[in-house]
Amino acid sequence: MKLTRILLILGLFIGAGSMPAFAAETTRVQAILIAASNEAGRTDSRLSSYEPTLKRILRFESYRFRGQGATSLAPGQSGHISLGEGQSLELKAQDSGHRGVSISVIWEKGGRILMKTGLTLRPGVPAVLGGPSTGTRGEVYAVILTAQ
Repeated sequence: MKLTRILLILGLFIGAGSMPAFAAETTRVQAILIAASNEAGRTDSRLSSYEPTLKRILRFESYRFRGQGATSLAPGQSGHISLGEGQSLELKAQDSGHRGVSISVIWEKGGRILMKTGLTLRPGVPAVLGGPSTGTRGEVYAVILTAQ
């Protein structure tokens, strides 16, 4: 009888150690709205750490900060980020295991959907979404998303 109890308790400890945690890990998602332009000029200093990534992906000459926001998400949760200039993001998170957090993104301006997409954010690795024209001098909007 004692041996059965010992084996049962040992089995519970071993099983508990190998089970995934049930507590949903929360991820903070930050979004930055920018305007990208082919006009020569200096990139906004708030975007300097992102400039190499922006130039590689978007291939514009200069970038201006237009707004930002953030939200915290756990797997299965939705969140909203207001970016300014009437633009916002609706996000929904799914767990991606150790690879980061998978999110579905709906980018809106004034109630009109500009883009629907899905992506996986890894901590410290920015993702860039290229968007529509700003309506000024050939500029386009873009959004930088980061997970923390």
